[in-house]
Amino acid sequence: MSFWKIAWRSIEQRALASSLTGLSMALGVALIILVLVIHNVFVGQLSNDAQGYDLIIGGGQGSRFEVVLSSVFHVGKPLVPFPYSFYKKFTDGGEFAPYVEAAVPICLGDSFQTDDGRQFRVVGTTPEYFTAIPYGIDDEGNEKQYKFRDGRNFRRENFYEAVLGSVAANRSGMQVGDRFNPTHGISAGDTKHDAYEVVGILESTGTSTDRAVFINMEGFYLGEGHAMPLPEGEQAPAEDDAAADDGPRPLPESQREVTSILVRSNPDLPTAAMYIEGKVTKGDDRVAQVVAPRPVVHQITSKFLDPVRLVLLVLTVLIVVVAGISVLVSIYNSMSERAHDIAVMRALGASRRAVMGVILVESILLSLLGAAAGILLGHAVLAIASPVVENYTGIAVRPWDFTWQELLLAPGLVAFASLVGLLPALTAYRTDVARTLGGAR
Repeated sequence: MSFWKIAWRSIEQRALASSLTGLSMALGVALIILVLVIHNVFVGQLSNDAQGYDLIIGGGQGSRFEVVLSSVFHVGKPLVPFPYSFYKKFTDGGEFAPYVEAAVPICLGDSFQTDDGRQFRVVGTTPEYFTAIPYGIDDEGNEKQYKFRDGRNFRRENFYEAVLGSVAANRSGMQVGDRFNPTHGISAGDTKHDAYEVVGILESTGTSTDRAVFINMEGFYLGEGHAMPLPEGEQAPAEDDAAADDGPRPLPESQREVTSILVRSNPDLPTAAMYIEGKVTKGDDRVAQVVAPRPVVHQITSKFLDPVRLVLLVLTVLIVVVAGISVLVSIYNSMSERAHDIAVMRALGASRRAVMGVILVESILLSLLGAAAGILLGHAVLAIASPVVENYTGIAVRPWDFTWQELLLAPGLVAFASLVGLLPALTAYRTDVARTLGGAR
């Protein structure tokens, strides 16, 4: 009979103890799977959030981390904005226009809070946010474009139209045709702006776009507290009946400000991004700064997420170690009960090494069975939680995608189980056949 069959029979004879030790191992491995997969998903999402554009033009006062956090992830306090005239340099006829494929402005400073206290960042922008810039790249290297789950994109001429990200729509309960009032400030202050009509809801993208509310920038400028004072000597446009009949009058460009610009450089000019960065950085006014978002996102993951993952992995590995110790205790405590069986094996011709091998194989079997159960349990938990996570956060978790780190679990656990089973194996190795069988008589 082989080592594996003998070890398996021993496990079956101690079914309850074996099941409990295997369960403890499975829970530890499942936690490792959850940490690895969730970390990879979050890192992937952060990377996707910085796709589709090369540069962010942000306010000159503040760090590049603040520019990325506010413009890409819609969190944190927005930087001091810069004049609309600077944004015009990136559009048709502007200084940087030949070097730019798309330049999408962003205006921050408002928020929206539901009756039950759920708060969302409001982003003032143009319709090109959803048409000129992709939100990521698929597995085949193709750019992913925004799609609407319901409704349509807002129109430039309709000042008070809005588009909701998928999570913002799910959590707020708003649908196409509903109206809401943004509030001034990122902390949902008391000053409410004019109502906007929801005309579109985006499909889930797995990016920070899912958690935001997007409004027409023309309407944003007309909100209380958003207009700059008129330059000295300039008069406000006179109201007339025709303008009143056609709807609200756009805010003059001299009174406008922009928080940041998402820039997609001209692909036909390989040095376009470098040119823009050099000119803006060394420009005479220096009202803005240029930030390449991808290196910043990489720094965020390496400085913040990677240490957190390391701490969580250390904790889960300690859980696996405790589970390994329980395997050791279980097998070691059974040695006194199995001393007679071991002595009989020796009397029938089994060598000391063979007996030792049986115990080691039993330890390895328990660990591998627990690991297999843990891998299935970890991915099953992800499969159950995935729809809920995507609905509330927009993060798409593919539960049955295996990470390369999981391939290291099997050989690692075999080595660990061999170490754990060494003490009871040595006990079996030292069994005195004569004394054990003589005591039995």
